Amino acid sequence: MFDAIVVGSGISGGWVAKELTEKGLKVLLLERGPNIEHITDYKDGLMPWEQENEGRVPEDEAARDYAIQSTVYPFSSANKTFWVNDREHPYSTAEGKPFTWIRGFHLGGRSLMWGRMSLRLSDLDFSANKKDGHGSDWPIRYADLKPWYDHVEAFAGVSGSTEGLAQLPDGDFLKPMGLNDVEADFKKKIEARFPGRTVIPPRVANLSEAREQHTDLGRSPCQYRSQCHNGCSYGAYFSSLSATLPAAQKTGNLTVVTDAIVDSVIHDPKSNRVTGVRVIDGKTKQGKTYDARMVFLNASTIPTAQILLGSKSAAFPNGLANSSDMVGRNLMDHLGGAFAMGVYPGFEDRYYRGRRPQANIIPRYRNVDTQEDYLRSFGMVAMAFRSNWKFASMAPIGVGAAAKQRMRGPGPWMLFAGGGAEMLPNRDNRVTLHPTRKDQWGMAIPHIECAPGDNDRKVVAAAQADAEAMLTAAGAHIIAKGQGPGSPGVTIHEMGTAHMGTDPRTSVLNKYNQAHDVPNLFITDGSAMASSATQNPSLTYMALSARAAHHAVEFLKAGKI
Repeated sequence: MFDAIVVGSGISGGWVAKELTEKGLKVLLLERGPNIEHITDYKDGLMPWEQENEGRVPEDEAARDYAIQSTVYPFSSANKTFWVNDREHPYSTAEGKPFTWIRGFHLGGRSLMWGRMSLRLSDLDFSANKKDGHGSDWPIRYADLKPWYDHVEAFAGVSGSTEGLAQLPDGDFLKPMGLNDVEADFKKKIEARFPGRTVIPPRVANLSEAREQHTDLGRSPCQYRSQCHNGCSYGAYFSSLSATLPAAQKTGNLTVVTDAIVDSVIHDPKSNRVTGVRVIDGKTKQGKTYDARMVFLNASTIPTAQILLGSKSAAFPNGLANSSDMVGRNLMDHLGGAFAMGVYPGFEDRYYRGRRPQANIIPRYRNVDTQEDYLRSFGMVAMAFRSNWKFASMAPIGVGAAAKQRMRGPGPWMLFAGGGAEMLPNRDNRVTLHPTRKDQWGMAIPHIECAPGDNDRKVVAAAQADAEAMLTAAGAHIIAKGQGPGSPGVTIHEMGTAHMGTDPRTSVLNKYNQAHDVPNLFITDGSAMASSATQNPSLTYMALSARAAHHAVEFLKAGKI
């Protein structure tokens, strides 16, 4: 028997495994996908022109096997094995409510492909549900999570600048990755034209410099190659494979089993404890049971709901830990579709060195001190880059020899600004199990019903208007605009299906990410989020995971679970 089973090896599961093993617990980590070897299985050493088909996946293969995954911008021939085969992993959606579910089933999960933007939530976010009455009140506030933000930032390595903004708390950052000349000009114009808006360097989990705890794990500083989505052989960006799992393995307390699809969690009604999990071998499709003193579900938002809903018993006929009927409900994502891109005049004699791995941030500025005619808000990113021959159609270049020669050099500067809008919690946006369709392992496939509401559309429209206004104010010639809310799922920030709350009647988890109904069951992936806020959520998953693991060990030692 293990002390703990952790289901899922992505950002949150990796952190739980690290924290529990370093505290002396024997941990079994289960990953439903195949093994991925750090460095060995990456293709980040290939230049774009060395990649198969210059990174493009043939149209027939993309349409057949990656109809959904191929819609996400990092998808390429160099990393297609990091994304699921959509044909082999079906799900269903409600008519007229598309959901673009982007997935990676392999050791390390989506920590290999994430955008690495690492932003703290503030009390503005933790108190939002209580203030406006949408969703369950968070059972924690910023003060509860601040030391754990500190903890995970230091280990992961987050570069950024100190700004003193209440709506985007600062951390102990590595040196920031600076703005290029056009971005600096954009920052100067925007901050002068729009008081209250700031343009700051990215807060990103790429090592702008490597400290001792990073080099001890073999991690090196970022090389500014922008090959992050193909894996990083330098370990410069934070992932489970570069950081948390190697740290856990150093303890000698970690056992990893891949190709292990968790079908359900086993519950003992007499003790009201979970005793382990049922697993289906991904290759042989044979069943197996693993036992443990506690279980952490970190399979990611939708699979965690799928596992809970499929873990039915006499004690929990609607799914494990679901006395509130909230498992699967309140599915959220940040809504994209608000952006503007344009040609930025001047600066033809300027360039930059390397390719910074993330865009700059324009932190939330709406509904901070004043109230608009909509609830919540949006965050924005902005970046400028020198275009190349691929953007030749966006500026006149003539014809003939002169045009060919001009295409050998850089084109005009391009400026992009886009927003990610917060969705309100909505119990009708949910994940259920399909009543008849099963996957190849005999499990009911997830059925997703999720669509933006009226307030969500207002927030996206406001972000769109502001993106255009800022580019225009900076003097850019807009050549592309957003077209309203994109399909939920596109931003890859799904969360909320087993959310935290103060009331067991209206939430699934308590302030320690512990199930209200079952004391030795913990959930710290995106499903635990009670609201989405405007910030990229992964850093919060990390902090919640480290904090919950700490308290779980205390509860275990005290005999409370």
